[in-house]
Amino acid sequence: MSIKVCKFGGTSMADGNIILTAAKIVSADASRRYVVVSAPGKRFGGDIKVTDLLYACYEAYERGDSVAFEEIYAKISTRFLNIEREIGRDLKVQAALEEAKTAILSGAGKDYCVSRGEFITAHIVAEVLGVPFVDATEFIRFDENGQLKEETFALTGEVLRAYPRAVVPGFYGLGADGKVKTFSRGGGDISGSIVARGVRAELYENWTDVSGFYACDPRIVNSPKCIPELSYSELRELSYMGANVLHSESIFPVRSAGIPIRICNTFRPDDKGTFIVARSKRKLDDRVVTGIAGKSGFTAITLEKSLMNTEIGFVGKVLSVIGKRGISFEHLPSGIDTMSLVIDNSFLGEGVLPVLIEEMKAAVNPDRIYTHENIALIATVGHGMAKNVGTSARLFKALSESGINVNMIDQGSSELNIIVGVEDKDCADCIRAIYKEFFE
Repeated sequence: MSIKVCKFGGTSMADGNIILTAAKIVSADASRRYVVVSAPGKRFGGDIKVTDLLYACYEAYERGDSVAFEEIYAKISTRFLNIEREIGRDLKVQAALEEAKTAILSGAGKDYCVSRGEFITAHIVAEVLGVPFVDATEFIRFDENGQLKEETFALTGEVLRAYPRAVVPGFYGLGADGKVKTFSRGGGDISGSIVARGVRAELYENWTDVSGFYACDPRIVNSPKCIPELSYSELRELSYMGANVLHSESIFPVRSAGIPIRICNTFRPDDKGTFIVARSKRKLDDRVVTGIAGKSGFTAITLEKSLMNTEIGFVGKVLSVIGKRGISFEHLPSGIDTMSLVIDNSFLGEGVLPVLIEEMKAAVNPDRIYTHENIALIATVGHGMAKNVGTSARLFKALSESGINVNMIDQGSSELNIIVGVEDKDCADCIRAIYKEFFE
């Protein structure tokens, strides 16, 4: 029998009725044998995700605020008990909630606490489907640095082969210290990808609240086109730059095994969705741009120095300055006598930027160093863009006609994208202008 792995996101687990809908989707196809679930997400605007409540709950515990802890945990309990009531069955939720609370108060740790949303949800879904629950700590392994261990994939296959069908909680595994260890937020998608590779699935279905990957954010452009197919590389570029349908790291386990991903809509299960494959079958004369995505909140540090290119180790010295502070850079556009570091503002807390500038001056003695703050990066991603004559010209003409000033240009060697840096305030207008040029 063929194998499909289904990952259901938070909106697909938001309440009991939606969980029943997800269960019908699984039961409608016998090849959907392994299910990975997130914690309940938002049910409506202004609602709070269960995982966010759990983070707040642990913060209250850590600061010794027992009143706040009890109040927040009561909200979590009410949410899960309402799910049980909506499903209309005794799912042993109260016992699971009490067990988790006892462990948290006994010092089980932050990762244990925030993972209980997925843990309890997976138990609920397993009961609804009548299939075994298998905890992710049985096969997902992290090393001492918090990185996924290669042995995870073989262990996943070994453990799950004993179960013709199973439900697995996403978002976490077992750390090197023998305790629960979580992925970064949204890491449930990575869990699904790991299971798909481990069981050698023919397809990894990621069920969410949209009918696929859109050409740009539908909050910016009304009813943008849905992308029927894109490559792993295109997905990676778009996800990294803010298209948050799928976690950007979730492609790595399935890419190495050649397993396609399908983005599906839990609320419109008959929609075709978007297929993500190793190599897109689109021809170069098809629409050259696949999608547009953008993120704001960056700062560019630019260094100028005559004969910079002849100074061996110049770039390395600059990077060592940010490296020793644990700061990573997004892009590194450069010229013969200039280079810029584009850094996410989350790394540049109060007083950090002036210190970095002084340390760079001491390290490489530039002729000039200056910053450009409040930058947004917009990536225009497509298949073989460099081989389609006039793509860049069309893009910059569209921005010029919309009165948008470009502060930075960076085109990767992969031929997959052109990235422009604009003022934060121009981010949405920039995306609209590019979309209009290539899709309307």
